Amino acid sequence: MASDPLIINSRITIAGWELTEQFVLAGGPGGQNVNKVSTAVQLFFNLLGSPSLPDPIKENAAKLAGRRLSKEGVLIIEANRFRSQDRNREDARERLKELLLEAAKPPPPPRRKTKPSKGAIERRLKEKSGRSEVKKMRGRPNGD
Repeated sequence: MASDPLIINSRITIAGWELTEQFVLAGGPGGQNVNKVSTAVQLFFNLLGSPSLPDPIKENAAKLAGRRLSKEGVLIIEANRFRSQDRNREDARERLKELLLEAAKPPPPPRRKTKPSKGAIERRLKEKSGRSEVKKMRGRPNGD
């Protein structure tokens, strides 16, 4: 169990009891340390059942999580970039924070339809007719 709360922003804080950490053996560099010490971290967070998050953020985060979200709605973040357990633990918490901050962003403004100006339309048509004339000139000469 992670004891200290994770502060996402001024409005969102995840309580420590909502986060569960599991330490597992990690592959990669580290010498004998890799074979003896469980340095990789698996951070579990019940995303869909969390009382700390509003529903729109839960939905956005579920979309962003992709395959990291289980069928039960539990988000699993694995961190094994570093050789030490503490750094991997901080890395996993930071990645959870980044995911939730991305989910909390407001949606982009809707796209406004635009029309080309009359001048742009005229220039395009004039260029097309000029190109047409060039291609006509490449044909066989008339026998007149």
